[in-house]
Amino acid sequence: MNDSLPLSGVKVVLIDDSNTIRRSGEIFLSQAGCRVVLAEDGFDGLCKVVDTRPDIILVDVMMPRLDGYQTCALIKSHHDFRDIPVVILTSKDTLFDRARGKLAGSDQYLIKPFNKKSLIETVLAHTQQQEELRHGY
Repeated sequence: MNDSLPLSGVKVVLIDDSNTIRRSGEIFLSQAGCRVVLAEDGFDGLCKVVDTRPDIILVDVMMPRLDGYQTCALIKSHHDFRDIPVVILTSKDTLFDRARGKLAGSDQYLIKPFNKKSLIETVLAHTQQQEELRHGY
């Protein structure tokens, strides 16, 4: 493993029903050193979160069966997972959508389509915060 990569060793669960978003997210994050676990919907995503205990979760809003807000709320309501940052991915950027994301417990809102730079910066910001909390900075 190359420790010079900005996100070396960071575990990410990316939950999105779009194959294109999953693939581009996986490529961008893997190139930065992340271990990426993909999920196609909220139910699949919740299983992957439990299995991998990721450092950060990226979740799409608009998904069948269990949407991103519901998925985020379930993660944040569980004592074992509530401290994991959850970033909502969406193409809808209204005040209402942002408020709904906050109510569900999301840590950030990332507008799709994202680029490599914005995705890496988002993951970096939240995983560095987690490191600082763990080490008491």
